Amino acid sequence: MVSNDDAIAVLQQSELATKGLPLGTASARLKEEGFNELPSAQSRKLWQIAWDTVQDPIFLLLGGGGVIYWILGDLQEALILLGFVFFITGISLYQEGKTEHALEALRDLSSPRALVIRDGQRKRIAGREVVRGDVLVLAEGDRVPADAIVLSCTNLSTDESLLTGESLTVRKVPAEGKVKMARPGGDGLPFIFSGTLVVQGQGIAEVQSIGAQTEMGKIGNALQTVKPEITPLQREMNQLVSRLLGIALVLCVAIVIIYGVTTHDWFKGILAGITLAMAILPNEFPVVVTIFLALSAWRISQHHVLARKTTAVETLGSATVLCVDKTGTLTLNQMAVQQLLPYRANAKRYDLGLHPQAPLPEAIHELVEFCILASQRDPFDPMEKAFKQLGDRYLANTEHLHQDWQLLREYPLSPHLLAMSHVWQSADGKQYEIAAKGAPEAIADLCHFTPQQQQILANQVSEMATLGLRVLGVAKAPLLDAPPPFLPPHPSLSPDRLPDQQHDFPFQFLGLVGLSDPVRPTVAAAIKECHTAGVRVVMITGDYPGTAQTIARQIGLIETGDIITGSQLDQLSDEDLQQCIQTTNIFARAIPEQKLRIVNALQAKGEVVAMTGDGVNDAPALKAAQIGIAMGERGTDVARESAALVLLDDDFSSIVQSVKIGRRIFDNLRKAMGYLLAIHLPIAGMSLIPVLFKLPLVLLPVHIAFLHLIIDPACSIVFEAEPPEPNVMQRPPRNPLEPLFGRKMIGLALLQGLGILAIVLIIFVTALNRGLGERDARALTFTTLILANLGLILSERSSLPLSLKLLKSPNTALWWVIGGGVVFLALVLYVPFLQQLFSFSFLHLIDVAICLTGAIVCLLWFECLKFLNKTVPSRA
Repeated sequence: MVSNDDAIAVLQQSELATKGLPLGTASARLKEEGFNELPSAQSRKLWQIAWDTVQDPIFLLLGGGGVIYWILGDLQEALILLGFVFFITGISLYQEGKTEHALEALRDLSSPRALVIRDGQRKRIAGREVVRGDVLVLAEGDRVPADAIVLSCTNLSTDESLLTGESLTVRKVPAEGKVKMARPGGDGLPFIFSGTLVVQGQGIAEVQSIGAQTEMGKIGNALQTVKPEITPLQREMNQLVSRLLGIALVLCVAIVIIYGVTTHDWFKGILAGITLAMAILPNEFPVVVTIFLALSAWRISQHHVLARKTTAVETLGSATVLCVDKTGTLTLNQMAVQQLLPYRANAKRYDLGLHPQAPLPEAIHELVEFCILASQRDPFDPMEKAFKQLGDRYLANTEHLHQDWQLLREYPLSPHLLAMSHVWQSADGKQYEIAAKGAPEAIADLCHFTPQQQQILANQVSEMATLGLRVLGVAKAPLLDAPPPFLPPHPSLSPDRLPDQQHDFPFQFLGLVGLSDPVRPTVAAAIKECHTAGVRVVMITGDYPGTAQTIARQIGLIETGDIITGSQLDQLSDEDLQQCIQTTNIFARAIPEQKLRIVNALQAKGEVVAMTGDGVNDAPALKAAQIGIAMGERGTDVARESAALVLLDDDFSSIVQSVKIGRRIFDNLRKAMGYLLAIHLPIAGMSLIPVLFKLPLVLLPVHIAFLHLIIDPACSIVFEAEPPEPNVMQRPPRNPLEPLFGRKMIGLALLQGLGILAIVLIIFVTALNRGLGERDARALTFTTLILANLGLILSERSSLPLSLKLLKSPNTALWWVIGGGVVFLALVLYVPFLQQLFSFSFLHLIDVAICLTGAIVCLLWFECLKFLNKTVPSRA
């Protein structure tokens, strides 16, 4: 006997499952109760960033230099060095803060997604925005975002091993009446828990607890966040830094000893050693890589692509093959029923596009009726939505729509049988119907077609597929007291004794349905861009070869070989597949499990593969590919967790834009590293040569600190913000084994640095030989070095010759650095107090012209090297 309270609870649950939580209530609860997240690794605070910054070797050296000046009694020099410490700390805080903001944005994006019902509309939101009382819509492959009570479900099972340690999946049932949350564990309960995985079926549940109040929160597990990882690029950088650090320390100790022994001025010897250490210590290198990778991941997210793994940012630019799903990636995934073909003698296809205003012919009503019965009552799948819209438009207020019927059982789709069935009971309990839909050959199998019938069906399907339609078969079956003669002996079928498999029903074929899915308008241009960039596109689809071929022609996909179907793929050995895959760009009637073989075959031929996927079965292929790309809108949480990238808008053109950004990232990183190598050479040379040849010291710690005001933001912020090269998508992908510091790049940087060193050394020696004082020579040399440095930044922006067009390309940070460098140089040259601190004399107009001429000669040298660089073949 059901109590009144339970009856009222059932009615409330039904209304809640339909309407969900009002938007206003959800917003209020989010403000009141906070985000649905567990205590996790928080972003670094300002003081933490500052503390990490001042531990950098460059700041320790500046502090050491200040202490020595204070001991020598030069308080002004000590204070100016301390001022530089604060100033460079400010720059570092800006750089690190920008990186932290980028990582915080990625943490928000990487939060698991949740499908909720609010104000009667389904809405996909970040899992952290789920509130108590929300209605969750769950499907196979979803990660449960909060503890909840199941309101309704079909074959729902979850994996709760994360909480219970039990490896077996747990079956769930709808709640009956009012129930309270219980602890995890046990079969046949109406409770689901945060962090567990839906492994089968679908369900609707009401959230009871969020965040720290969930069972996972009580245990104390923390959510995964975007964590730093050692990438191949960072590993290469660490090796380089270790080598340079060893060389730097040896040289610094040698300079201190040589200067102290030859001049007996050990304090100045230590200052010379500190100056040289500041000049050649490679402290910027690892910082630049970290900033580049973080900001680049943030930039990619602006194009609707989330980088879950930093390695993907590095690998993107070297991708040679993009393996993509057709539905939803190349197409809009907005299905509409286009053609209907009832199964009867002399039947003709009915095209809805040719009869937009006409009522639906009576002969087709049953076909549409059972399309709807074979779908979810409140569908989320685009095809099932199309069937519902068709019924609402043409069959409203007829006996063919059954809103009051009860679903008794669902037979889900499986890899072995690409068909699904629903068993329905009429409202009066007197009528039972079974509706099935799926791949035409699977439905034909359920209907026990003869070979002749199968051939006729295959021809009909092929005709519809050549029009680019996705074709499904539909069938029906009654519940019979005894099985028909063509079925094996089976106990009588009744609502209480339903068979375990769909094959045991006496299905009757009703006809074919052709659905159209428009190609995304941006795809054709993106495919063309891939061709010019040397990136091959491979389409993998579950549709028929004719449908796939039509779509391929619409988007301009080059068909270099035969189309391989899933059944043909199963018959190929790995060696045969590796040969075929070199010329095959279309795989039709493929299932997700076959993607892994395709990835392995491409990788065996030396390809760098990017693979898209959205289902649970796609996870192995996504993990195996160098760049796994999960769908953000329609993908499962399992697929997203297995992938390196998440395509937030499911659009193919976003993948191509990411490849473009990946190439830009590597180009700009190489420019920044080349600049760092080049500019450190003259600084180190002008710190070392005067000591070795007993000349007056040119560069003191204060001068190196000034140079770092330009170098630090230039190598990170300026070069990172550089737009892509004009030919970035008109050249083949780079070899992933190619190091960042190839011989050609190192040779070019050394020649650039030697050019600057030669010019500033000539100016310095000439000034001394002409009887100019130490301050005059230092001012001339330092000014030339600063101007040559700015010229190097301008030249390194692009591999193309420097031009007015290049100077006009947008990069706000560049002009701030150059403008700031010129202004500060003018201040230290002509403000008496600063002039005194930097040990400079007054520079006349002719002196400035000499310095400017030296910088121009350096710039011309850089441009000549660009020309020579193009004519010399690259060698790693």
